[in-house]
Amino acid sequence: MSRSAHPAGPRHADVLPEGHYAAPPVDLNALDPKVWARTVHRDADGVLTVGGVDVRSLAEEFGTPAFVLDEADFRARCRAWRDAFAPDADVFYAGKAFLSRAVVRWLREEGLNLDVCTGGELATALAGGMPPERIALHGNNKSLAEIERAVTAGVGRVVLDSFQEIERVADAARRHGVRQRVQIRVTVGVEAHTHEFIATAHEDQKFGLALADGSALEAVRRALAAESLELVGLHSHIGSQIFDMAGFEVSARRVVGLLRQVRDQFGVELPEIDLGGGLGIAYTPDDDPSEPHHIAKALRDIVARECEAAGLAEPRLSVEPGRAVVGPTALTLYEVGTVKPLEGLRTYVSVDGGMSDNIRTALYDAEYSVALASRASAAPPILVRVVGKHCESGDIVVRDAYLPADLAPGDLIAVPATGAYCRSMASNYNHTPRPPVVAVAGGMAGAIIRRETEEDLLRLDVG
Repeated sequence: MSRSAHPAGPRHADVLPEGHYAAPPVDLNALDPKVWARTVHRDADGVLTVGGVDVRSLAEEFGTPAFVLDEADFRARCRAWRDAFAPDADVFYAGKAFLSRAVVRWLREEGLNLDVCTGGELATALAGGMPPERIALHGNNKSLAEIERAVTAGVGRVVLDSFQEIERVADAARRHGVRQRVQIRVTVGVEAHTHEFIATAHEDQKFGLALADGSALEAVRRALAAESLELVGLHSHIGSQIFDMAGFEVSARRVVGLLRQVRDQFGVELPEIDLGGGLGIAYTPDDDPSEPHHIAKALRDIVARECEAAGLAEPRLSVEPGRAVVGPTALTLYEVGTVKPLEGLRTYVSVDGGMSDNIRTALYDAEYSVALASRASAAPPILVRVVGKHCESGDIVVRDAYLPADLAPGDLIAVPATGAYCRSMASNYNHTPRPPVVAVAGGMAGAIIRRETEEDLLRLDVG
């Protein structure tokens, strides 16, 4: 036998110790309101409905897999964030979570601003009618073309991520005869309690200018010296899927400390501070996210306390929820293809999507919930792993969950809390067309992003 190979054994797929699995829920047909969008219910026959629309009719009209977005829930969450921070703070929806022209229109109508991090997101923001002054441009490596378009469009702020960007944005603004509003992204050295790939404020990563080595203060000096730039504040982002406010307290203290240094060294009090986003949502009933008004109060109190201690006037605060707005508002609807019991282990349930529409489980070890959607069931629970159709053993949608023992091919199942990052990070792996996004409200449903077709894939293949 080759030394580089070894027998996997029957439990090769087990990633957690025996006894890890929680007890099955008392009622498999129950829907935890923390996890599901607000208008998701079971009708009298036990069928899931969203916005008053039966998921079976959605599957018939739009096919599966499909992202089903609760528009009323999305709008309500926009208003909750807006009202929690108004009138003396700003809320920028983080477009990377999910963006479309319809979403931009909803954001505009509900009073949220928008941050984007690529030329494509900026194009979508503008096409959706977001006023440029309500747009912020992020990104650690903005191209010259992206900078040019942002400056000429008149975006409200560009978040500077490097010394090179200071020069590039200043040059573009000078050539076009404008004074571009900018912020400096500061890496504050806070280790958020999250996955390595979504922690963004420790020094050893690609974002921002470090506070610890003086780079952030030097960036401030250069931005203040550039006549075509108007430095309006500092920006910090400590990570994603965060439930503990302690990281924000440390971040705010360090950012306010830099504001004090800027005042003492350059005689300028910068008027804005952006503490980013990253607030977590409930993917499973065990998750316990805070409400927007609690978050707003906590952040305001932190900033006020730190500014008072530093002898500074309080800057205008802004935050950037993305996942916290759109994440809970959507579910992914799948059709079951095969059900494969493995005696003594679990049952593998294969669906007609997978890692091409939800890479997060493979990428971040993300956890999800799942429910039988097309009917209710009185069958006993079985431990399942919901997997996709792709040619990868890591193609897992829900690692461990309970579904009814009578689950069968042709049943519809729904995975909640897939509004953030799933469609945004979707791919055409194995030449799979990406699913549609179907918005549902008031008993009506319509695709805001249509399903890709094989013709779409072949149109890009020029041979």
